[in-house]
Amino acid sequence: MIDTISAGPTTVFLIGSHTNFALFLMTNPHLKKYIQHIYIMGGGVRSKDRCPNNSSTSCIPQQCADCGNLVDAYASNPYAEFNIFEDPFAAYQVFHSGIPITLVPLDATNTIPINEQFFMAFEQQQDTYEAQYCFQSLKSIHDTHSDNQFYMNFYMWDSFTAGVAVSIMRNADNFNGENEFAEMEYLNLTVVTSNKPYGIYDGSNPFFDGRAIPKFSLQKDGVHSGHVQTGLQDPFCFVPGSNKGKCKDGYTKEVTVSEGVRVLVAKKAKPNQDVQSPLNREFFKCFLDVLNLPQQSGRFNISRQFPYYRETLYMPDFTNRSLGKPVVFDMDMSAGDFLALTYLLKVPVEIIDLKGILVSGNGWANAATVDVIYDVLHMMGRDDILVGLGNINALGTPSLGCKYVNAIPLGSGGLLDSDTLYGLARTLPRSPRRYTADKSVKFGAPRNTDHPELRQPLAMEVWQSITRALNPNDKIMNVYVVGGHILDECDEKGSVFTVPSNKYAEFNMFLDPVAAKKVIESDLPITFIPLSAQRKVSSFESILKHLKLAGKTPEALFAYHLLSLMQELQQQHQAYHHMVIENLSTSPNIHWMQAFQTHSGHIFGRNPWCGFLG
Repeated sequence: MIDTISAGPTTVFLIGSHTNFALFLMTNPHLKKYIQHIYIMGGGVRSKDRCPNNSSTSCIPQQCADCGNLVDAYASNPYAEFNIFEDPFAAYQVFHSGIPITLVPLDATNTIPINEQFFMAFEQQQDTYEAQYCFQSLKSIHDTHSDNQFYMNFYMWDSFTAGVAVSIMRNADNFNGENEFAEMEYLNLTVVTSNKPYGIYDGSNPFFDGRAIPKFSLQKDGVHSGHVQTGLQDPFCFVPGSNKGKCKDGYTKEVTVSEGVRVLVAKKAKPNQDVQSPLNREFFKCFLDVLNLPQQSGRFNISRQFPYYRETLYMPDFTNRSLGKPVVFDMDMSAGDFLALTYLLKVPVEIIDLKGILVSGNGWANAATVDVIYDVLHMMGRDDILVGLGNINALGTPSLGCKYVNAIPLGSGGLLDSDTLYGLARTLPRSPRRYTADKSVKFGAPRNTDHPELRQPLAMEVWQSITRALNPNDKIMNVYVVGGHILDECDEKGSVFTVPSNKYAEFNMFLDPVAAKKVIESDLPITFIPLSAQRKVSSFESILKHLKLAGKTPEALFAYHLLSLMQELQQQHQAYHHMVIENLSTSPNIHWMQAFQTHSGHIFGRNPWCGFLG
């Protein structure tokens, strides 16, 4: 951002949270002069009446006249729009930066919902790869919408903003924002960052609470000094006897000249000038025309880029083999988990018969990383193994909360690194199995999508499928748990390094204490591998030394590249000092190394459609 803006006059589009750009403005005030204009999608100023005129049951009544779109929080904050609500203080910094701003709020986007005529026209007009991709994305949302009201709830938010911005920019002398697609007006606006009364410190406001000097030198008793909404169910925000909350964090509020800034605001979408057209908005026609232009078209789709790629599932034949103990592997998709999974896949099936994998969505990776599991299974020729997606939240916590998982860092060996396997996930073969949004009536969906057979199974469904295939007299014989911290005379600390107040917890237990308690208190025979044991076998140096001498199977190469990268990060960056590979302690290191030398994976990087790690 610094390089681009310092090179000369620049226009900025903001169609999400304002955090990154606000940080740029606050740390590089000398570069503000190079920013000509800011176009923003977000906020709600005078928006209202999002329900159809002839409907009394299609939406909750209190939503119809609200400025915001926090669909799960109307009872606490009916004023905010998501993009601004994600970081109200950042949005305030952007709005009050002195840079000219054009805002496309819900006022305008609510007047250009996707309708059936546009959807049908789009379906018939897909002449470029990008048009095909965009339609398939839209169709996926359409087909999986839960309440059959897609055409009432899905709008041209970001794309409409882009169209309005480009149309205005075509005319350099267009001071009133004249454009083809939206009616415009100037309003005096500000962004609400806290709630009245101001200057009453109740522990909700990190800029003031516990500070002798407010952060960023903010004014005491000023507009930033009130109560800050702490969550969608913040008790402060509820009004007894009313379904409409009083919090206004993230509200783009119309104010007097002295309180706000002059902003060019889109009021509503313009109708199509061609009254005979089935498309009722001028932007609909332009959007389809531009997306299908042959100029600057996409170069290829995946089949053109990788002409030798075939969606082939590799299903092993164990007909004449005596299978070992059935095993279910529950993982949260950290780097160590993937190495442990690869090890289990290397063990002969006469010893371990891996029946299924259960994925925790509240661990070291986001749930979408399930695709990497599919790729590892594909590499090892085990597309027969079922993968079930588990809960996103810890037991006993709100569905929209992040009580424990927020202790995992986003970077520094946390979510971003785990999601991408430190950048190496793209080097794995591409499995035909992926997470999809496909739904099936068989599993409770209101209707089938085009491919209900591709629906991602849930963890309990996989578990039930496995138990049905086993002998009815079979039961769980053993549970092996990697996790927990048992205090001894050494008084060693736990591993939850991001929560200073909790010195002794271990992450696997900390991320869902209620679930861990239920497992531990069950009558099942449990073998624990606690933190003290894990730390004895987590040396990068010793593991890499043995791997370097091991046979060069594709999976050994992958493990070596992953571990050496993690070691390099740990040695060079303070933020990665906490990293260890704990899950490998489930087996002696020597057996782990020997396994990686034999029983090579089915396919790997020499395929013409993926990178080679050799």
